[in-house]
Amino acid sequence: MYEVLEAHGIEVMLVNACSVKNVSGRKSDVLDCQWLQQLMSFGLLNAAFRPPADVCALRAVSRQRDTLLQEQARCVQRMQKALTQMNQQLTNTITDIAGKTGLAIIRAIVAGIRNLQELAKPRNCRIHASEAEIAKSPEGTWKEERLFCLAQALSLYDTYRILIAEANNKLHAPITPLREWGRSGFDPN
Repeated sequence: MYEVLEAHGIEVMLVNACSVKNVSGRKSDVLDCQWLQQLMSFGLLNAAFRPPADVCALRAVSRQRDTLLQEQARCVQRMQKALTQMNQQLTNTITDIAGKTGLAIIRAIVAGIRNLQELAKPRNCRIHASEAEIAKSPEGTWKEERLFCLAQALSLYDTYRILIAEANNKLHAPITPLREWGRSGFDPN
């Protein structure tokens, strides 16, 4: 409502409800707008801070990105759970299953590869565990329902990755002028 009124050129004030409660007098829901108008005319209300529209848009996209990141983290937890329920102890040798090596192994499992040596091949050079150690870790059961859960969690993880990239691109456009402004010799002192 604030944005609609503001777009039509009406000066709108957001008021903290606590400041209205602190003013003595009789107030009812029926006469609420008249009560607020009267308090405003007496100068008893102060406007709350409302950031500019471009900052509000940036904040909305940033909050959406945070939500997407939280959901993506839940997908990682679901993948870990599916692996644990299959007794695939991948997390004992690879600390981050959402990293390059972990995702490559999970994708291979979902694709149907069951050969332990074959699963260990996509090992990144930064992984401390050797291929032999990684090949030992996924010794477990390959239950169909657990593989289905793992595939679903991986699919959701990939979907969230795409959505997060879109949010990052949406955030990049409004942030770029702010960065340029900061580089243009702004001196806070």
